[in-house]
Amino acid sequence: MLRECAPDDVQAGGASVVVRGRESRPHGKEHLFVLGQALAMFDNLAQRVLECDAKIEALLIPLGRHDVELTGPGKRCGKNTPQFDARTALARWAGVDLTRINGLSVTTVMTILSEIGPDLSRFANVKHFCSWLGLCPGTKISGGKVLSARTRRSANRVRQALKLAAMSLSRNDSALGAFYRRLCARMDKPRANTAVAHKLARMVYFMLTRGEAFVDQGQHRYEEQQRERSIAALRRRASALGFEITPTAQTP
Repeated sequence: MLRECAPDDVQAGGASVVVRGRESRPHGKEHLFVLGQALAMFDNLAQRVLECDAKIEALLIPLGRHDVELTGPGKRCGKNTPQFDARTALARWAGVDLTRINGLSVTTVMTILSEIGPDLSRFANVKHFCSWLGLCPGTKISGGKVLSARTRRSANRVRQALKLAAMSLSRNDSALGAFYRRLCARMDKPRANTAVAHKLARMVYFMLTRGEAFVDQGQHRYEEQQRERSIAALRRRASALGFEITPTAQTP
């Protein structure tokens, strides 16, 4: 909206301002002065953002020690996406393309790698990693009774980035999206969000430590697997009770 105002009108104090192709009501010089100040502030902040992107790109170039062949299309660019090829730079730093995981955008991967780096050898296993993130259930037990299983509060930036990534899967047509929706049907959304963030953390750990590539099975395949597991569970339950399940013939 600010860009559609003529600079001469802002500086000279014209009687009216044209916004989106139509003439607005007359404004005084004080209004046009405030508009000019806002426009100058916007340009200044936009320039600062470009300088930050250039600095980040310069810092990522010497960290790229791996030759990674990127497959598949990139994620949709958001308003906070850097103006350079951050996906390639991050993949060459980590050795794997973490943006292939559903829900992890370029900015999310940049947050994760800037906080923990690509070397996770300081964590004994994936359980230690998830515990450090604060994504594991609590173990408050007294006398053999579980008092609380809530995850502890944490200001960990990686944890926050993973939980935001988990929230973006609510309408995603992927196996992770179907997993998130299935959990939401069983429990409240905050708990489901934490559980999906825990799953994303495990994927990040295994990709960075084993160099594995992420392959999305798709929503249909995930639902088929869940159906097969449900049928197997029903058969075990029926067998334990002395019954036998016989599937009915499907009519065309």
